[in-house]
Amino acid sequence: MSSLDTQLRESKEEVDRLIKNWQSLLDMMPEMVVLVGVDHVIPYLNSAAQRVFGDLQGKQCTDHLCNADDRCQVLCPLKLLAKGATPENSQLIETRIGDVDVEYSCVPFHGYKGDTMVMFVFRDVSERKMHEMEIQSFHQNIEQILQGKIRDLSESERTRKRLRQEVNVLKRKVRNPSSPDKMIGNSRKMNDLREMIYRVADSDATILITGESGTGKELVADLVQSSSRRSDKPFLKVNCSAINDQLLESELFGHEKGAFTGATARKKGKFEVNDGGTIFLDEIGDISPRMQSSLLRVLQNKELTRVGGTEPIIIDVRVIAATNVDLLKAVEEGTFRLDLYYRLNTFILEIPPLRQRKEDIIALASHFVRKYRKAFNRQVDHLPNSIVDMLLTHSWPGNVRDLENVIQRAVLLAKDNVIAESDVLFGSGVEAANGGGCDGLDQLLLQEEGRGMKAMLSSVEKMIISTTLEKNHGNVQEVAKILKLGKTALYDKVKRHNINPKSMKR
Repeated sequence: MSSLDTQLRESKEEVDRLIKNWQSLLDMMPEMVVLVGVDHVIPYLNSAAQRVFGDLQGKQCTDHLCNADDRCQVLCPLKLLAKGATPENSQLIETRIGDVDVEYSCVPFHGYKGDTMVMFVFRDVSERKMHEMEIQSFHQNIEQILQGKIRDLSESERTRKRLRQEVNVLKRKVRNPSSPDKMIGNSRKMNDLREMIYRVADSDATILITGESGTGKELVADLVQSSSRRSDKPFLKVNCSAINDQLLESELFGHEKGAFTGATARKKGKFEVNDGGTIFLDEIGDISPRMQSSLLRVLQNKELTRVGGTEPIIIDVRVIAATNVDLLKAVEEGTFRLDLYYRLNTFILEIPPLRQRKEDIIALASHFVRKYRKAFNRQVDHLPNSIVDMLLTHSWPGNVRDLENVIQRAVLLAKDNVIAESDVLFGSGVEAANGGGCDGLDQLLLQEEGRGMKAMLSSVEKMIISTTLEKNHGNVQEVAKILKLGKTALYDKVKRHNINPKSMKR
């Protein structure tokens, strides 16, 4: 044998030895090693890979190692070679092959015959994945538990806040036993309103009370004043819509002798007389531009000038105003001054309409039953369940005043001291007076029989005014002409009889 043949044989034996040693080394590795050619054929896989994937030697990797959802997108050797995979830039990639979660890295590999392949080294991470899922599930459960606890804490905080408000109300009542709270109702909205009243009552800030007609703005003003440090000082209430502009200016700011016809002497206005006290200006949205300017000066500079006078007079009066008019809309329409709006807007107490606090209806209705049972000398002492259901389902467009009128009529109409469903008449006083199929005046006189001439005349007067206002759609000026009454006198009667002309407008 020639020396060349001997060298070839020894070289082959050395290659076989290296291959056998290399295969033995790979078979000892716990990782799964797979060689894949550029033709996607698997020429070799170690023992660990065979245990997991089976004997895939000579088979296509695309049929056995690629995920069905991204077939040959992860393990494609051509793509990996094209990306220039090297030991330095080899990255760990996670995927799922069959039922096994694996992570792998890959590098180019050159066979002893010079063929190009890619070596994949897989590690089974199924157990780690299971632990991760358990941890994730645990975190989700913890998060759900925490969210539940947060909800419980939020509800507890709301409960604590409500109880704290109720305690503050009670404390305030204990500190101010002389300030009676005439507002009926313990709904959350009313308790919130009371809390706000007590918080601002002691300050000298101007307060604007807003709310629909009939919600009880005057009662709120009463509670503000009686809870303030000015509670022992004068408290004057002025209905700005019940007095014409010229008289209102003179009433509030006073006048000098000769300022106008009939001004035979100097007269102090209500602001001067009430110095140190509180003035409640109801229906503030109805005052004229001239009055708005004068009132702005009072709020802004704490001074006024009498009608016909020139000397400013310094005053100390707290102003509480009320309106059912949207003042911001009035500003946009140019009927109300923006600067006055801002002065009145220092602090707003908004009274919720009755339909938003129906849980107070029973307490209010019971209060009015007691009030008019005494006024009409009736023995009505309770409301049947059928009547309560009627009251709870009604929409109450006129709010508390509307409810009071309904109960007043029901107590008046009740026979045998029991209120029947037919006695509960929703609508205006005119509808109540004309109900029952007989003449309204005859029925009213029959109901008032035995109460004395004064009470009967008062009821007849109320019916006449209500009827005339209803026919003239709440036009007070027109009704004053028809009844031949002064406008101020008519307003006094309207207020005394608790009639609401605005509710009768078209």
